[in-house]
This record gives sequence, structure tokens and C-alpha cells, in this order.
Amino acid sequence: MEHHEHHTHHQGDEHHMHNQQSNHVHSGHGTHHHDHHAMMIRDFKKRFYINTVLSIPVLAFSKMIQGFIGLSFSFPGMEIVAAALATFIFIYGGWPFLKGLKDELSESGPGMMTLIAIAISVAWAYSSAVILGLEGKVFYWELVTLIDIMLLGHWLEMRSIMGASKALQKLAELMPSEAHKVESNQVLDVKISELKKGDIILVKPGEKVPADGKITEGESDLNESALTGESKPVQKAKGNDVIGGAINGDGSIKVKVTSSGEDSYLNKVIKMVEEAQQTKSKTQNLANKAAGWLAYIAIGVGVLTFVVWAFFTNQGMDFALERMVTVMIITCPHALGLAVPLVVAISTALSARNGLLIRNRTAFENSRKISAIVFDKTGTLTEGNFGVNRIKVFNGQKEDEVLALAGAIEQNSEHPIARGIVKEVKRRNLDLPNSSDFSSTKGKGVSAKVSGSDYRIVSPGFLKDEGIDVPEEVNSDQVETVVFILKEGTLIGFIALADQIRKESKAAIAALKDKGVKVLMATGDNEQTAKAVADALNLDGYYSQVLPHEKSELIESLQNDGEFVAMTGDGVNDAPALAKANIGIAVGSGTDVAAETADIILTESSPSDIANLILFGRATYKKMVQNIVWATGYNVIAIPLAAGVLFYQGVMINPAVGAALMSLSTIICAANAQLLRLNFQKNKVR
Repeated sequence: MEHHEHHTHHQGDEHHMHNQQSNHVHSGHGTHHHDHHAMMIRDFKKRFYINTVLSIPVLAFSKMIQGFIGLSFSFPGMEIVAAALATFIFIYGGWPFLKGLKDELSESGPGMMTLIAIAISVAWAYSSAVILGLEGKVFYWELVTLIDIMLLGHWLEMRSIMGASKALQKLAELMPSEAHKVESNQVLDVKISELKKGDIILVKPGEKVPADGKITEGESDLNESALTGESKPVQKAKGNDVIGGAINGDGSIKVKVTSSGEDSYLNKVIKMVEEAQQTKSKTQNLANKAAGWLAYIAIGVGVLTFVVWAFFTNQGMDFALERMVTVMIITCPHALGLAVPLVVAISTALSARNGLLIRNRTAFENSRKISAIVFDKTGTLTEGNFGVNRIKVFNGQKEDEVLALAGAIEQNSEHPIARGIVKEVKRRNLDLPNSSDFSSTKGKGVSAKVSGSDYRIVSPGFLKDEGIDVPEEVNSDQVETVVFILKEGTLIGFIALADQIRKESKAAIAALKDKGVKVLMATGDNEQTAKAVADALNLDGYYSQVLPHEKSELIESLQNDGEFVAMTGDGVNDAPALAKANIGIAVGSGTDVAAETADIILTESSPSDIANLILFGRATYKKMVQNIVWATGYNVIAIPLAAGVLFYQGVMINPAVGAALMSLSTIICAANAQLLRLNFQKNKVR
């Protein structure tokens, strides 16, 4: 069915795709990335279990651990067996960290992997040299426990953030895989990748448009809301442009292809998302920064210790080497491997229970910095579909009766206006009378017989054509779509529909402004609709008729003004901006694409969850900082003692004391992470 709408305001992560192989290249990217992530989690888990089992004999054969638990045993070749097991653990268990060292140094500078790799390599090389005859201590017990705990930490963390990016796959899936190509009065089904500029294609009712083009024949309503953000289906006829990925309404259209493959609108969106994701993945999170500093300290203090003992005292080279190795191993605290992953695992689980799915941890840590937030309108601040705003009746009719009549006629239609009317009928629990002889006329409206009388639901254009006066009450300061109900040609009432503002929007925006966050809105919808929503919600500013690439440009200009920007949205048109923003927040009722390009997903689509996100981000960050302080705090004492600062006073750090301190800081970190639960429950915005 077709309505001419009436407004009361009249308005004037991997490789680029370098060939025309349509979307399939991209869809492969998403699946590949996700499978790769799952494989890595399985890999860390397997390495953790195997290494932990093999670590038990290594610890049991260590003289220091035996002394620790008051046991003593040995057998010929015990040290050789321990060395062989420790070497296997170093190569097999340490491999992810040694590989990570290479990646970090070639990309973002030293971080967690570098620090772990230095400690385990030094421990293994030195201990092996001692087994082969060098004077000194064996540190195999340190080596194996460090690898076990770091593997556990990485496995926990990766498991809690499994949301690997399937964005590009989801984008590609918006395109159908085949098109109906028209050739000399024949219709052939061809693969999209075979479409060329100038081809004529047929798009049947309800199908997705397979490529960008111009309509050459037919007319229809096209739903472009996922692509452009325009909440109403757009009426298109001969000469109008259509976008690949839009959903065709109830008319058949023929389209001349203007751009396909690489040049299509959707592919440009894919490229923008890809580029934004690549730049974003280079940012480091908190634990990595701390580990990077510790890596510098380990090398710096270690070398300094060696030089001082070897060249400025009468202790031998063996002693100097032992001190240097002890410093370099001790600088990598076991607790650091669990300090942050434990907070992440708890905050990810807590968030998920409260409707926040965290996909990018760095972004979540940074949510405390948000200074400006840009909301998409449709489906985020508003419900994203037509709801009945008001009903006016004439000639002594009752409101519910007129609505029930309209519902009886409209129940057979899939048009958004029809769905809005039927939804209101259900909400009011009204009984529908029987209707028959349903018919629909493009641009005019629909008609049917109810209880023996002829009824029509029509557009304002139809009233004008028939010479019926449009009642004064139609005008309002809101942006509405109005349909009129006629009984036997006489006007008995009208129904005004609009995209409704969400109940939670007002409180959430007030809460955000209260925290000093600037609240803006960017929408593909028209100026009047945008202004009406912005005024109703008391926003700090709004932008209307914004195209997807303009959304990401808007984010960029805010960033250039020094703002730390969060963007929330739910459609394909938001995907590039979500990827571009410092923090992209997708509302879960929207498209999968938006969810996959975002860093954080709100499952309930409630704007009040965003206020919670900022609060919870702040609390989580604080816990991470506290844990990193606890994890590295023992270093402040241990490193100078390991270096031998108080050697001549008879104070030297005994590896056993180091182990006890280390266990203590790990336990404190684990307990402190649990306190996050209390904090969250106490401060939640309801």
C-alpha cells in the first residue's frame, strides 16, 4: 500500500579489496578474523594446561622449592630432567610471548609481551648456562611459574572479550548474492560480481537492491533506513537514484547500474570502516603501557647492576651476572599477568549482566575521558518506528472505534504507517471488526468494506484532489505523518504518527550533561524532525540530513577541537562514524553491522546505559590502576635489593622471599578486583 506522506512543516583489519569480486572477499575477512580469535583462545588454554602439568616436576626438583616446603630428595640426573622440561616449557609455553616481542617491537613499542619475553629468555639462558657449569643459581622455577601465570592471564582476558570483529562480513551480507539481469526481454539470474555499469536489473517487491543505480521503470517505496538513517521509506520513481543494500517495498522496479563492486556506496562504507579499525587497533591499553615501562627498567637496571658489580667492586663476573639476571627476572611481576585480566573478566561479566557488551577493552578503559557524545537519532534517542502520536475524530465518532476501523483495514499491509496503527490497536487491546474487499492505490491510500460501509484511509494529497478541506487541527508544531479516515466519502477522523522519543532518553541526557558531557545529535532525517527531537530533549546541538561519510567527518572535526568523542548508533550509516569515534557504542536493536564496528554494544538500546558506561568505565579504570600499583609495588623494594644495594649490610633478596612477596601481590590483586562488584551496584544510574 502507498501513502503520500504529509509533514505539518513543509520542507524545501585486513587487506583492501582490489578487484570487482563483490563482497565475498570481505565476508571472508570477518569469518577469518573471528575464527582466528577462537583458535587463539583454544591455543592459550591448551598451552596453559600442558605447561602447568609439566611445571609440577620442575618445581619439585628445585632445591629452593624443596627447602620452602621442608622436603628433600634427589636422583642422578635430576637437574638434567628439570632442564629438559623447563626448555620444552620455555619453547612451547613461551612461544606466544617470544612471537609477541617481535610484533610489539616492530609495531607499537615494548609492552606486556616484551616484558615477559625478556624475563623468560634471561631466566632460561642463565639457568641453562648454570646447568652447563657456570657458577650461579638455577631459575627454572621462576621461568615455569611466570609462563603459566601469564598464559592463564592472557587466556582469561581473551575469553572475556571474544567479540572479534565481524564487521566487514556483516556489511557484505547486506548485499544479496544474485541479481536479476534484464537482457533482450529475458531475465537472467547472475552473480553480483558479474554486474557492470549500464546493465539493467529487475528488483522485485521485498528484495534488496543489488547495486547502486537509477530507476528506469516502475515506482516503489525503498527502505534505506539502515543505510542512510532516514526513518521513513523513501518513495522513488523513474530517474531516482537507488543504493545497493536498500530494501524494496511493494513495487517492481528496473534499475540501470551506475556503480557496482569497488565503487558502490556500501563498499565505500566498508573501506571507511576498515581504515578506521586499522588505526584504532594500534592504541595500547593500560597494562601494556605499564609493562612497556617495566621492560625499559628491567634492561636499564639489569645492565647497570652488571656494570657496577663487574667493574667497580671486587666481586667476580659470576656474581655480577647473577645479580643482573635476578633483577631482570624480578622486574616482570607475576601479578601483572593477572592484575588487569581479572579486572577485565569481572567488569566484562558485570557489564554484560547490565546490558553492556564490551568488545574493545582499550575503549572501555578510556570511556572515563568522554567529553562529547554524538547520538544517532533513529532507533537510539527515538524508537525508530512509527507510533501513533494523536487521533482526532469528527461527527460524533469515538476515538477507539475509528482506530479499530483503521486497524481492520491496515492489518494486511506491511507499510510502516500501517504497522504503527496496528501496534497502537494492540496496545489498547481493541477488537477489530471484519473487513473485506481490501485494495490499495499507489499514492492515494487504501480502501476496504467494514460492516457494509466503504472506508478509505488516504493521504492529504487525496483530500485536496477530492476538494475536501484539510481540518485545522492537523497543524501542530510536531513533525508528523497524517492519514485521514473517510466513511462513504465523509471525513470521520485522522491519525497522526511520528517516530516516538524513547522514555529513557530524557533522564539519560540529563545524567550525561550533569557529568559535564556535551550531548549532540547527528541524523540522516530532515531538519524539522531533528529540531523537534533536539528541543524536546534539550540537547547541546544537532546536525540534520547527515550522510554516513559526513558523520565520520563530524566526529573528526570534534576530535580536532580536542573533544574525546563517543558515538552511538544502530545502522550501517553509523558504522564509519562508530569506527572513527574514540569510542563507538552500538545500540543492540540496530543492525549487526553497527554492533560489529562498535567498541561497546548496549543490548537494551537504553540511553541510560550510556551514563552507566561512563561511571563504570571510571570505576574499572581506577581498579586497574590500583592493581597495577599492587602488582608492580613490590618491585620498588625488590629491584634495588636484587641489584644488591644493601649487599654490604648483609641484606640480599633471597629468591624464596621474592616468591612469597610475589604470591602476596597476586592475591591482593585478585581480592581487589572483586571489590568492583560492590562499586558497580552502589553507583548505577537506574
